[in-house]
Amino acid sequence: MKQYNVGVIGATGMVGQRFITLLENHPWFNLVALAASARSAGKTYEEAVGSRWLMTTPMPESVKKMVVLDAANVEEVASKVDFVFCAVNMKKEEIKALEEAYAKAECPVVSNNSAHRFTPDVPMVVPEINADHIEIIPAQRKRLGTKRGFVAVKSNCSLQSYVPALHPLRKYGISDVLVCTYQAISGAGKTFETFPDILDNVIPYIGGEEEKSEQEPLKLWGHIEGDKIVSATSPRFTAQCLRVPVSDGHMGAVFVRFENKPSKEEILQAWKEFHGPAQDLNLPSAPKQFLHYFEENDRPQPKLDRMLENGMAVSIGRLREDNQYDYKFVCLSHNTLRGAAGGAVLLAELLAAKGYFD
Repeated sequence: MKQYNVGVIGATGMVGQRFITLLENHPWFNLVALAASARSAGKTYEEAVGSRWLMTTPMPESVKKMVVLDAANVEEVASKVDFVFCAVNMKKEEIKALEEAYAKAECPVVSNNSAHRFTPDVPMVVPEINADHIEIIPAQRKRLGTKRGFVAVKSNCSLQSYVPALHPLRKYGISDVLVCTYQAISGAGKTFETFPDILDNVIPYIGGEEEKSEQEPLKLWGHIEGDKIVSATSPRFTAQCLRVPVSDGHMGAVFVRFENKPSKEEILQAWKEFHGPAQDLNLPSAPKQFLHYFEENDRPQPKLDRMLENGMAVSIGRLREDNQYDYKFVCLSHNTLRGAAGGAVLLAELLAAKGYFD
């Protein structure tokens, strides 16, 4: 695979920092540009971040002296890279405009942000589930008037725990899904030091999260029709999302009803055998085994299982029959790895393998 020069926009925030750690020794992607808001621009990365380095591993030496660029200077940043990862903290309309500006400057954008998730010709991709949605990119380029530029996004971080577990069961006709998510504080860009309200507490509201949890799976399971992606019309989802005192790892408690109820053995077999394009293409960040089932009653647990396969696998447990739905189970994914930066890097690897950055 050829090497690509890449940039990170929003490099000083928590997800931006995670991108930097993932790109430090990446076999395909060479990190050459860091961009952030005007207040960080012109400083070295080490100066711009200061004491706000939130990763458990040290800041890579390779970025410490890199001068931070102003993300608003689109042409300057775009001229240095083959594509960018975007993880900015701005209003949705501002993010939309910024990402499209990079795309129109012929700089593809792989975004961690939610702003473009429901733009009809922007693919929102989990590489194991709907890799074929990247085929909408030529239609998006036509709308934008670009040759190389486009925007591709990853889905919401909480979906990454339960949608992968449901996906191989769709052949049994999923009709209804109820999910309660228990979401780590890093999903809000927080640590225990910066979020004292969460200690000894659960907060039963995360703005916009329940709507995303109910609607985004249907786009993932949708199909391309002409110049847009049309969302699936079923199954019906209902969700509640809670913030819990956990540093990393989103957990989902899932209840599912089928048109053709499978046996427990059939479900376990479907999970064990499941693989997608990320595994078939042997992408560098892809987990070898995407879905892991734990037999123990007290697993999975964020503390024990979130780093499974470098934080890119999904852990499942407690599959059992339910007296209202057909089955219930719990699942877990690492929200800033599989759910955020890692999922975006995996998407970029898929796009690179398919030639979209050339």
